[in-house]
Amino acid sequence: MSRIAIIDKSKCINGTGCPFLCAKYCPVNRTGGECITLNEKNKPIIDEDMCTGCGICPKRCPVTCIDIINLPEQLKEDPIHRYGRNAFELFRLPIPKKGKVVGILGRNGIGKSTALQILSNSYIPNLGLTELQAVKQQIIDHYSTVSLGDYFKKLYNNKIKIAYKPQRIELIPQLYKGTVQDLITKIDAKGRGEELLKEFNMEPLKDREIAKLSGGELQKLAIIATAIKDANFLFFDEPASFLDITSRIKVAKLIASLADENTSVLVVEHDLATLDYISDEIQIVYGEPAAFGIISQSKSVRRGINEYLDGFLPDDNVRFRDYAIKFTGAIERSINQPILFTFPNLEKAFESFKLKVNSGQVQKGEVMAIMGANGLGKTTFLKLLAGKIKPTKGQIDEINISYKPQYIEQLQGTVESLLRDAAKGQYNSGWYKQNILEKLNLKNLLDNDASKLSGGELQKLYIAITLSKEADVYAFDEPSAFIDVEDRLKVAEIIKDFMIKKEKCAIVVDHDVQFIDYIGDSMLVFKGQPGKEGHVLGPLSKKEGMNEVLKMLDITYRLDKETQRPRINKLDSQLDKVQRKEGRYYYEN
Repeated sequence: MSRIAIIDKSKCINGTGCPFLCAKYCPVNRTGGECITLNEKNKPIIDEDMCTGCGICPKRCPVTCIDIINLPEQLKEDPIHRYGRNAFELFRLPIPKKGKVVGILGRNGIGKSTALQILSNSYIPNLGLTELQAVKQQIIDHYSTVSLGDYFKKLYNNKIKIAYKPQRIELIPQLYKGTVQDLITKIDAKGRGEELLKEFNMEPLKDREIAKLSGGELQKLAIIATAIKDANFLFFDEPASFLDITSRIKVAKLIASLADENTSVLVVEHDLATLDYISDEIQIVYGEPAAFGIISQSKSVRRGINEYLDGFLPDDNVRFRDYAIKFTGAIERSINQPILFTFPNLEKAFESFKLKVNSGQVQKGEVMAIMGANGLGKTTFLKLLAGKIKPTKGQIDEINISYKPQYIEQLQGTVESLLRDAAKGQYNSGWYKQNILEKLNLKNLLDNDASKLSGGELQKLYIAITLSKEADVYAFDEPSAFIDVEDRLKVAEIIKDFMIKKEKCAIVVDHDVQFIDYIGDSMLVFKGQPGKEGHVLGPLSKKEGMNEVLKMLDITYRLDKETQRPRINKLDSQLDKVQRKEGRYYYEN
């Protein structure tokens, strides 16, 4: 099979608003063949063996629910799993290795979580045979000549133990009832539960019901629980999500320490700095989101990440992206533009928390980045600027601000209706189509119900809505959350270009160090005691700000010679020692 056909049946309107146009105009059907037929639910089915790849049906479909996608010529194998006829399929699986942390890197919707679920026995793969019941022995036989055959044989015979931290941590309260302490006591096979609760500042929450934990607290609990279980295969699906920058580094150090002669670790992660720090090897997942995913062979960490950024895999002779992701945008810019707005010394006092902010100013075209641990007042500062809350001391001049909140809730209406409402007359302009719809990959989602979008799609919609509004200052609270590596840097580029071209300014709060390094021109660094008091260093230059952040995290950064990608130095390496001695935690351009 050289191509696959993907049909989004949730979007198909055949029988209600479409007279079966895909079949009507199909050349094979018009010459008497049956390439496109209807199933028992009156939805189209495409025979991929008969399909010529002419591309007519996607163009004729009024709701763009059909994709005909050519597979790489080098791919000569059948999928390990397919979700159904004309649905997503996955080729190959990651390979766990004793004593190593294997990082898995790829876009959203490309099969990374599916692979972990197969390896954790959450469900049995069907080898692409969607009409037949999956059988465990078939999987063992399929992999009989490689290491995964022994793995599946032991897995299906309960000879290995697995601990799996899922991607969707919001479902944890449905699986586990009781308090944090109840869960830790029940599963602590290594005697490290109390130690890790203290390390991750979870000790004060021991008696709290799991159902009442925040997203970040749930994430830390899930990571601790996975680390202390009696298991020799540990799987972590996006462990950095919901966590602040200090917690991400702690998590990275913990996961990196878990692999030993009896233990294998697999990690799926979009935060490149975290994945780079954790991993001993990298496996890349490439393909077409929601259509197919292919998992590469293991590579060294540096080589794997650099090949992913380049978009070309030499070993497979496959170019999976027509452009390379470059970090030249992270070079510090010199901005000499008129001041757009200023803010004075500010204080905001709550019953148990107090925030102090030094005065500052932002120029036209500038992106001011903000970093710091959770609970220090970063979101409070944005709300003060946006006029959502009033300061206890200080007065902010009224200014027009468009604000993307930290927590994104489901929206009602179609993507198009929400964007039209925000953008008003500029929605139909060529500039809007090119710089917002196309760059954020929202064109194919315009007819979709916003309440059914994935986390990454919804985040990009919120970013688009924020940029669509007329304002002087655009404030973004954690815009990289739920978004994959490619889209994170694309979002950073979009925000930077928008501010320069429109002569506006942006204030961006985020916990991804590389995202902030890429997007920021100046910085505010928040310090203090989480939940008690926060104070602000800055505004600082990006170099000064990043140096403060990295010093606070107790890590040093260097630049990769090939890609100019910032990388965390290994603790106590020669370069790490030299930079610490010089007080130079941030790299030199």
